[in-house]
Amino acid sequence: MEIVHEYTKARGDFGRQCLFSDQPAELLADVAPDSDLALQFMTRSSRVQALQCSQDMSEHQVNTERFESESRGINHVEGGWPKDINPQDMEQTIRFRKKVEKDESYLISIMQLGDVIGHCVGQNTAVNIYQKYFEDEDLRDKIQEPPSAKTINVFRDPNQVKRTVTCLSWHPDGGRKLAAAYSCLEFQKASTDMSPDAYIWDIENPNKPELTLKPASPLVCLDYNPKDSHTFVGGSYNGQIVFWDTRKGSQPTDVSSLEQSHRDPVYKTIWLQSKTGTEAFSASTDGQILWWDVRRLSEPTEQLILDLGREGNLDRALGAISLEFESTMPTKFMVGTEQGIVVSCNRKAKTTSEKIVCSYDSHHGPVYALQRNPFFPKNFLSVGDWRARIWSEDIKESSIMWTKYQMSFLTDACWSPVRPAVFFTVKTEGVLDTWDVLFKQNDPTLSVKVCDEALYSLRPHESGRLVACGSQQGAVTLLEICLGLSSLQKNEKSLMAEMFEREAKREKILEARQKELRLKERSRSEQSREDEASRDAAEREETPEQLIARAEQDFFSMVEAEKRRRKEREQEKKQMGGRQKDCTSGAQLGVKRSHPKSL
Repeated sequence: MEIVHEYTKARGDFGRQCLFSDQPAELLADVAPDSDLALQFMTRSSRVQALQCSQDMSEHQVNTERFESESRGINHVEGGWPKDINPQDMEQTIRFRKKVEKDESYLISIMQLGDVIGHCVGQNTAVNIYQKYFEDEDLRDKIQEPPSAKTINVFRDPNQVKRTVTCLSWHPDGGRKLAAAYSCLEFQKASTDMSPDAYIWDIENPNKPELTLKPASPLVCLDYNPKDSHTFVGGSYNGQIVFWDTRKGSQPTDVSSLEQSHRDPVYKTIWLQSKTGTEAFSASTDGQILWWDVRRLSEPTEQLILDLGREGNLDRALGAISLEFESTMPTKFMVGTEQGIVVSCNRKAKTTSEKIVCSYDSHHGPVYALQRNPFFPKNFLSVGDWRARIWSEDIKESSIMWTKYQMSFLTDACWSPVRPAVFFTVKTEGVLDTWDVLFKQNDPTLSVKVCDEALYSLRPHESGRLVACGSQQGAVTLLEICLGLSSLQKNEKSLMAEMFEREAKREKILEARQKELRLKERSRSEQSREDEASRDAAEREETPEQLIARAEQDFFSMVEAEKRRRKEREQEKKQMGGRQKDCTSGAQLGVKRSHPKSL
């Protein structure tokens, strides 16, 4: 615990406040040159020297180990007493203090220490004339400015045959570097002269990649190790898992064997939260989730087959195309499949059937992106087909929030690492959308046309200000988001918690109502089936004579009903005919009465 003692002092004791103002330059003195003084000096003749080359310079960077400092203090309550003095005895301590205070050396030492302490106290109470008193107001004005984004750099694929940027990963130590994986995922569109290389870019130098990675097969995904910034793992197009240590060069440090790897391209690799920092797991469209230890990539340490029947049948497994893992929930992970289903899994379950916990029927097509909210892990974001959805783990029937159907496909999405209400999406028309659900839910808060080709990958920096987007033609665009969308707003966490809770309650009520209607419909159908079954059973129990008698009775009852109906019709016709006669006679009488008057 750091021990701090504060000294307070009234503002009036500081003296008059320093006030600074801008004023134009003022000439205080003008000294004319003296020709007599120039005679006392000798002018040096000019000398010209030509140089053909400059001195050789070299630059080198070394990452040293971090020095972790900590502040420690001791709260000195009692001590320093002679052996013959008992600190618990009040009389002895008072007597000893009086004796020491009368000593001349004590008075001299106190006077000397007083000046030192006074100087330290004066430093603590001094006025900082360079302090910015209105810094908060400037920050508030920047936050309230309209949403905007600007392009910082564009990193282009140096190869002639352009490839799609399928995955991006930021360097964990400050984010000075950005790793990009390039691959062609279109069916039978990859050419033979296409390069399999991946690159690590320095965000300050877009002209040339800092390091070129040379895998045997093009990388579909890659991920930096959060515990060791020199290592990262990647998933290849041929299904292999590749491990790199950048200190050893461009070639892979270790590669998994083809027999023990995935059968399809590896679409996602994520590092696990472990003590050694060497464990990762991968997902592929072959329906397998494999766990690896990069110290020994000869075979996976664990396997899970995404068979919703919980039988481990690889032929009926769902193809995994996205993967989600939150370090605060080390036993849970989620998988997005090609069939539009999100599967929630538990790694620590004992049996294979228990590892698949539940599933969410989320999209009409593949789930391209899946991520939990960093502030509310119970809520996760999924992207597929033409819309993005926000889900709650407690509700499996439907999502609690969703966007409108867009005019083009959504290919990737992610939450902002600093704001719980903001997430980003990219589309095939080259647009980056920024959504702020506290501001509005129907439309994005900011839409930026990044490029003319489709965007396929997206990764924000941990600070929230920088966002990297990868395009179909191999260009990585680095954008800077405005301060209003990249800084935490006042009461934003509490407002988002209330919104998620409110929407979850609404969906639960609608889900309960839907279940009740289904139960009523089921009970009605079961009752009608029972009635039909009882009627059929009664008909089966009757003898042929009883059936004939019942048919005759039904026939004669129908005949009697028809006779009654005809009699009623005849009576109605007679009544109508009598009424018509009365009306015609009345009309004739009226004519006879009016005729003499007209004459």
